[in-house]
Amino acid sequence: MKSFRFCFLMLTIAILASPALSDLVLSKVDRRIYLTSHIVRISSTVKVENAGPEKESLVLLAFPEQQAKNMAYLMATPHEGKGKVKNPVVALPVEAANPKDMPAALTFYSVSLPKGLAEGDSFTFDVLAVFTHALRPIPEQITQADIQLVLYQDSAHYLSPYAVKVQSLSVKLPDSRIESYTKLENTKIHGSEIKYGPYENLPSFSYSPIAVHFESNLPFAVAQELVREIEISHWGNVQVTEHYKLIHGGAQSKGEFSRLDFLARPNVRGASAFRYLVANLPPRAHSVYYRDEIGNISTSHLRGDSKKVPDVWWLENCFYHWIWLAASGLFVVLPEGSSDISVAASFPVEQWQETKISHLDIDGRPVVVLKKTNVVPQHNQFFQVYYHFSQLSMLREPLMLISGFFFFFVACIVYMHADISISKSSASYLAKQQWEEVQAVIQQVQNIISRCLTTHDNLEASLRDLSRTGNIQACKAARKAADGLLKELSKELKPLLTFLQSSPSAAQVLPKVEELVAKERELQEKVMVKHSTVVDGYEKKLGARDIENRVALQQQKLTALRQEVDDLLEFIDEI
Repeated sequence: MKSFRFCFLMLTIAILASPALSDLVLSKVDRRIYLTSHIVRISSTVKVENAGPEKESLVLLAFPEQQAKNMAYLMATPHEGKGKVKNPVVALPVEAANPKDMPAALTFYSVSLPKGLAEGDSFTFDVLAVFTHALRPIPEQITQADIQLVLYQDSAHYLSPYAVKVQSLSVKLPDSRIESYTKLENTKIHGSEIKYGPYENLPSFSYSPIAVHFESNLPFAVAQELVREIEISHWGNVQVTEHYKLIHGGAQSKGEFSRLDFLARPNVRGASAFRYLVANLPPRAHSVYYRDEIGNISTSHLRGDSKKVPDVWWLENCFYHWIWLAASGLFVVLPEGSSDISVAASFPVEQWQETKISHLDIDGRPVVVLKKTNVVPQHNQFFQVYYHFSQLSMLREPLMLISGFFFFFVACIVYMHADISISKSSASYLAKQQWEEVQAVIQQVQNIISRCLTTHDNLEASLRDLSRTGNIQACKAARKAADGLLKELSKELKPLLTFLQSSPSAAQVLPKVEELVAKERELQEKVMVKHSTVVDGYEKKLGARDIENRVALQQQKLTALRQEVDDLLEFIDEI
């Protein structure tokens, strides 16, 4: 507070020492300050008279330097007056000015009048100035249960380089609950409105500081950044995508936040929080989606409205009506092939062009980029983008698709009818064919060995039956049948081994196949010896214990040989 008072004091000293600029006189000034949101609007109706002999066509507007830094929008229009038919608003030209012999603590703008004022002539116009950062939360931090109090500081007198005959000020608040305010002469309160004046015969650069400390639980919604992309298609669709980074620009929250208390008493526990955003979409809008950083926003609702809106709806921002944008970037993506691009906007913006590569693009689509900082609802105005686009360019993408599908089907037809196999006379084809023959022979060898092993298992089964029934004749019959089958399998195996030995392609696997055959024959001999020993023991009527002792060593060798044969079969199968 002390720093603000010091600034006001220095400003007062500086402006009181400044001379008047011309013979213009402000015969009446009605000023209205709207503090009903976090964006401060000051609307002034100014009646200017020329008291000198020279013709005047410019009127200067003065603002304190700190206030000018926070100014987001300034517009001057002719005053229509009450009861008159409202005509389309035509803004008066407003430009920054730098008059001589003026203090650095003031910032000036010049308003160009429709025609020069001769001696005794007068002209009434309205001035709208919009400011951000004009409301300061005091205290700066509050708990969830506290109300939000903000401080606004200004001058009760209209700051002007001209003398003012009569002036009044009205400060409109969001609520009638006022913590404190500056009391001056002719100060009145009517509900949520504080009136200062009227004050008469004020000299140039008259300044009287005031401060209003009041309750404001309205949401201070601030978009730190807005990135908006408008993609135009001449096939009938306009796609709009917006990315917001929102913060609460009011008093900071301290302590813990209880969602239970907020849901139970939202008007008490979190009165200054903003709970929702409202976007006005046109009736023809479709395929609407909205989500935050963690996914879809499930608490949102899309409602229909029968009210009509302009066809060029997409030139306006959905949330501009009550959100202050610290920085806004607008990307207008034009169709590929657009040329001679130009932009017409009603206020200064940074602009440049980029290129975006999208589906079915060759050179890329031109992108017009518009950037503006400190954006307020008054900037919610139409703009126009002009460009040349040949209707023949619309056929580019369909022709690309048609050509793509055509060549795809032609390639399929050629593939189905063309013989792309390897020549049967080539060395690689012959080597492949020989290797396939070797694989087939090896498969036959494996089958024969498997049948031999099955025969060995049948002989073992006959010995188990012998120990259980004592039928020696049946066991001998099984031996006889096994001998015949093994001889047949041996005959079948010989030509296969001969083929593998003569084939160069089998050189890698032949040693393992020969080792497998040798191991099986050794196993076959061991099985036959064991079978003969057991049968002979039963014929001599030896005890079971004696027979087991006689074949115990043979059984160990049989088990080891059988494992080796199984391992070789598995190895050859992997090859």
